[in-house]
Amino acid sequence: MMERRRFLSTCYGFGLGATLLPGVLWGLAEGQPAITIDMIDKAAAIAGVTIPEDDRQIMLESLNDRAKGYEEIYKLHIANSVAPALVFDPVLASTKFETAKRPMVISEAPALVKSGVPKNLEDLCFATARDLGELVRTRKVSSVALTEMYLGRLKRYDPLLHFVITFTEDRAITKAKEADRDIAAGKYRGPLHGLPWGAKDLLAVAGYPTTWGAGGYESQKFDEDATVVKRLDAAGAVLVAKLSLGALAMDDRWFAAKTRNPWNPAQGSSGSSAGSSSATAAGCVAFSIGSETLGSISSPSTRCGCTGLRPTFGFVPRTGAMALSWSMDKLGPICRSVEDCAIVLHAIYGPDGGDRAVKNAAFNWDAHIDWKKLRVGYLKADFEHPPIGKIAPAKPESELTPEEKEKFDEQMRRREQFLARAAYDRRFTDAAIAKLRQMGVDLVPVEIPKFPYGSITPLLEAEAAASFDDLTRTGRDKLLTGQSPDDWPNTFRTARFMPAVEYVQANRARMMAMEAVAKSFEGFDVIVASTNSIQLVVTNLTGHPAVILPNGFRGEDAPPAVKNDKGEIDGDYGGPGTPVSLTFLGQLYGEGKLLAFARAYQQANDYHLLHPKLPS
Repeated sequence: MMERRRFLSTCYGFGLGATLLPGVLWGLAEGQPAITIDMIDKAAAIAGVTIPEDDRQIMLESLNDRAKGYEEIYKLHIANSVAPALVFDPVLASTKFETAKRPMVISEAPALVKSGVPKNLEDLCFATARDLGELVRTRKVSSVALTEMYLGRLKRYDPLLHFVITFTEDRAITKAKEADRDIAAGKYRGPLHGLPWGAKDLLAVAGYPTTWGAGGYESQKFDEDATVVKRLDAAGAVLVAKLSLGALAMDDRWFAAKTRNPWNPAQGSSGSSAGSSSATAAGCVAFSIGSETLGSISSPSTRCGCTGLRPTFGFVPRTGAMALSWSMDKLGPICRSVEDCAIVLHAIYGPDGGDRAVKNAAFNWDAHIDWKKLRVGYLKADFEHPPIGKIAPAKPESELTPEEKEKFDEQMRRREQFLARAAYDRRFTDAAIAKLRQMGVDLVPVEIPKFPYGSITPLLEAEAAASFDDLTRTGRDKLLTGQSPDDWPNTFRTARFMPAVEYVQANRARMMAMEAVAKSFEGFDVIVASTNSIQLVVTNLTGHPAVILPNGFRGEDAPPAVKNDKGEIDGDYGGPGTPVSLTFLGQLYGEGKLLAFARAYQQANDYHLLHPKLPS
């Protein structure tokens, strides 16, 4: 699974491909009395542009006046919660979506409810939210009992998996008692009433720290709950813990630990919704909320074998959530089943008067929709197996020095390992296509339009750098856990070299990409894709929704994972016993049809019913 870090650094780097003069010049001038001719010369050299000598003198006065304006803006101390005046909108002239809301139609009462409650309540820890909700509704299990059970599991497995940043135990017990009283009095609020859940710790919860997983923010608190928290409170759900995220939503390493994959604790859970996916997969919450900017629901859902929903951009309000990229951030559920995701989405979507990007679109979940009538495409390139060419050394092997020969042999060994792992995992995508055809699905090939998507992704970096501008300028970025070239501190600094003109140009290119993708996806309700392909970048830029669900588990015959000298697994491949995933894409605000189709595929396989074997 290709994580966001690899998309941002390895695959595309920072390839801005344009003049860097404005950012470079300001970087040279910051803290100096005034911009000088010498500074303009240096900035021009770095940017690779030529400025005639006479023009440099003309520039001085206006540049120094503009620099004073930057300082005035800095003095405003703009909070992370303040969004730009410009609002990204994924909707095109051709986009159509429902606005009329209908009552939610969920599936019939599950067999688990009819068969009775197990003597040991922990036997329910891996049950779906749909199952648990019915048990609570029929008062066969109390919310307090479920809450205490999940709190106990969180405390037991946190030392192994490191998924909790802050317990909200007092709040949880109070809400659980309230839920039991209301249900007993006939005041039932719906299928999430009384269910314990976990929040990615970028969601504000009044009275508790909201750390963003980052050093320097460990004690940060807000006075008001995030909108999503308020809406889940209103649905009767019970918040039991604030779960880990990589520092400022980067990977799975936060200020106290690295969150682990329950299927193989030698491997990180991936990020940045690290704790949300790990705790859900480990049977320590009924469901959780994560967020995605460029892979942060997709990647950990894959790694931990969860079912994740990345909703359409502008479906779920982000008020009270940490901002990383105003034009790409999305909040969504991480669950154990597709219908769980639908039930949670129903509780949290829609305008709140705070997030101006949210549309007044309807989400009408109907568990009985005839999915066989849906039009389904598949990204053909994701499921093809092109021949892989051989690699030869730069010169004949007979001419290699012993050191060169050793280096080349090591390169070939690593390549062979990679190819063996890739070949093994291809059996799962092949099986998915075969299963869909067995289900009677007429798969129509679709192509992602050719476009320089990687050259548009620096928009994320520029917006993230603006979100944490004060962190960079004060030097407090040194408090963050990661300090490598791929981590946020260096990314934020580098993003300051992106000129405003090129930011606008990248947004114009993004619009062209959105139109091209919309045309390619036209006529389809659902598109089947590999989770780790270019579609992850593309659909995060265009705002399309995605459902990520487990698609099998590597057997004992799988190639082993690569471990470092500490015995930890490096990379996305987890080795025997770890899950793989499949992704379904939908039309903008087309989650109803998307989830219905994904549910049909999930029920045909039942991979979501498997769970990791954790020590008792």
